[in-house]
Amino acid sequence: MVRPIVAWLKARGVRLEMGAEVTDIDVVIEGGQKTATRLRYRQGGEDRAIDLAERDLVFVTNGSMTSDTSYGSMDRIPVLNTERTGGSWRLWEHLAAKSPDFGRPAAFVSKIDHSKWESFTVTADDSSFFDRLEAFSGSRAGKGGLVTIKDSSWLLTVVLNRQPHFYEQPKNVWVWWGYGLFPDKPGNFVHKPMSECTGREILIELLSHLRFTESIPHILDTSRVITAMMPYITAQFMPRVRTDRPKVIPDGSCNLAFISQFCEIPDDVVFTVEYSVRAAQTAVFGLLDVQRSVSPFYKGEHDPRVLFDAWKTLHRY
Repeated sequence: MVRPIVAWLKARGVRLEMGAEVTDIDVVIEGGQKTATRLRYRQGGEDRAIDLAERDLVFVTNGSMTSDTSYGSMDRIPVLNTERTGGSWRLWEHLAAKSPDFGRPAAFVSKIDHSKWESFTVTADDSSFFDRLEAFSGSRAGKGGLVTIKDSSWLLTVVLNRQPHFYEQPKNVWVWWGYGLFPDKPGNFVHKPMSECTGREILIELLSHLRFTESIPHILDTSRVITAMMPYITAQFMPRVRTDRPKVIPDGSCNLAFISQFCEIPDDVVFTVEYSVRAAQTAVFGLLDVQRSVSPFYKGEHDPRVLFDAWKTLHRY
């Protein structure tokens, strides 16, 4: 998604400042009004600032699900980062100190054990794994699919997207990924927590679950694994009160809005691309007084088919 969006923006004269971390935003609060007046940022080892003009608008990504991610490899374990070095969280903390209307980030970053999980991306030299999983599942896994191993103590899930997965991906390369929701539990076959396993060991655990035992040596020899330990990947699901997430456009804000998974959109569902899109629409339409409706979202709780399926599941046993 990023490459075409960047190309579209550049074609319209948008200037992108790379390697620049916004560290704080000066906000003048007078009565009920809040006006952002200066961006403070660090670039090239220097502290810099941009004074905002009267018609300038500021759209803030407050918090990040993937902040402070650490990476491992085929033979290296990712180290859990607990220092909260990600700039989006620090920026939100600075803003929250200026007004309670800017939310409370502490509600989402205080319990890493509850918000972390680990993912892994596999780059393979042939389609062996795709072919085996397709035959095993009876579906066209190679054309795109998701499989969760419910008996896995890590609750492993593997995702095989349509190939090529990336733009300009070579034809002789296959890419797939997976994740485990319980990385601190011992594996069923590799008797270690997922968080203490190398990419090689995670592959062995997965292939053993799938009973692809005879294929393990070949798949290990033709695959490269990058693991990712993400301390805040489910932080948006942490228990909260209504005011912990700021409104997209905080009360009284003249030129500042929030556009992340950690702003408040009533009745919507976080952890989706759609949530980010609707946050951005709400921010832009509101601050620019654009007379358009935000993209509607699906109300599954009012769908008779969904309710019937839920009733059947509830009474399955």
